[in-house]
Amino acid sequence: MKTQSYQKIYTKLTKITKATVSLHAENVGNEEMAMVNGRFAQVVRIMNDEVTLQIFEGTEGIATTAEIVFLGKPPTLRIGEDLAGRYLNAYGEPIDGGPKLTGQEVEIGGPTINPVRRKQPSELIATGIAGIDLNNTLVGGQKIPFFADADQPYNQVLSMVALRAEADKIILGGMGLSNDDYLYFKNVFENAGTSHKIVSFINTNDSPPVERLLIPDMCLTAAEYFAIEKNEKVLVLLTDMTLYADALAIVSNKMDQIPSKDSMPGSLYSDLARIYEKAAQLPSGGSITIIAVTTLNDGDITHSIPDNTGYITEGQIFLRRDTDIGKVIVDPFRSLSRLKQIVIGKKTREDHPQVMNALVRLFSDAANSRTKRENGFDLTNYDKRTLEFARDYSEKLLAIDVNTGIEEMLNTGWDLFKKYFEKNEIGIKEDLVKKFWNN
Repeated sequence: MKTQSYQKIYTKLTKITKATVSLHAENVGNEEMAMVNGRFAQVVRIMNDEVTLQIFEGTEGIATTAEIVFLGKPPTLRIGEDLAGRYLNAYGEPIDGGPKLTGQEVEIGGPTINPVRRKQPSELIATGIAGIDLNNTLVGGQKIPFFADADQPYNQVLSMVALRAEADKIILGGMGLSNDDYLYFKNVFENAGTSHKIVSFINTNDSPPVERLLIPDMCLTAAEYFAIEKNEKVLVLLTDMTLYADALAIVSNKMDQIPSKDSMPGSLYSDLARIYEKAAQLPSGGSITIIAVTTLNDGDITHSIPDNTGYITEGQIFLRRDTDIGKVIVDPFRSLSRLKQIVIGKKTREDHPQVMNALVRLFSDAANSRTKRENGFDLTNYDKRTLEFARDYSEKLLAIDVNTGIEEMLNTGWDLFKKYFEKNEIGIKEDLVKKFWNN
């Protein structure tokens, strides 16, 4: 061993696997960063004086005589106002051609915010997407995933949320993005003139998959700066958490750890919870809201990734293609925001809960009518009207391309009631019917 500029340097490896190397070293910390032959690495295990390093780019071509330089710190990010508008890689380094960050250097992946420093979420987050704002209203400080098949336009939906959400800062964490998706996000933000409030941490699919493991912590460290230090409302968008979990599995398997269900590591729940539990509403007014994409395999929510996610988060937004209108919609049956009751009818118009419930109930009646038709049963006049209503409801309120305010969504709901049903068929309180039916 030798030292150079306060860095510990070693030149002898005792073990090399597909993803890790081991050596004897002293005074090394858990999660400390290192360079192995110029490749970024991180301490993942310490047993007595034997240290195991995870090599982000893999170990191919590394010899036992490789130079290992310990950097004396875990992964860090420079936080400050100059984060806004920047595109950074998984190590927090600029990839946009701009100057290096100059703020305070802090460790990423710290503990979650103490519950004593939190308050009950109470602020509405409007996205402009009717299938969310009307049926599954989001609240500041909430954690919620999009569940979507891999061929659905979930990144486009995230970009819509970024443009429409009433937030002071948007933090985008892209994991395994194609270059086309990366450029799509960049072009959308720049064309909309919102780049000044967006911070992006990007790992593309031609970068080492293991680097994805740094992205959520980078995002949440930046989010905590703006929410805690600047009292800002921060929305964190993470895509795709399935690829994040796959990276966890890659590391686990290459370290010869015994996999759990669906080849995922046994630590999957705690790994996901550590990320999602950073969502918080703060007494100072700042907040961190997390919306993350979890891609599915043909709608399968029993896989361990969505299954564990569902136990941690406060609901889910489920995207599916509606064959009747040929568009992707927010499925009202499989979507749920567990915190919506905090704001609907309180921060929104008084008829919101009743209109929401009536629309979904009538949509359910349409599903029953569709089953009757497919099984060859005769349809009643009510059945036929519910089917026509369902198509209109999907087109005007559930489709992800609907961009409008919540009051207009509610007015559209009343218009659909009047178009297809009698007052006594919608099941809404009489006083609300009298107030809104003829508006």
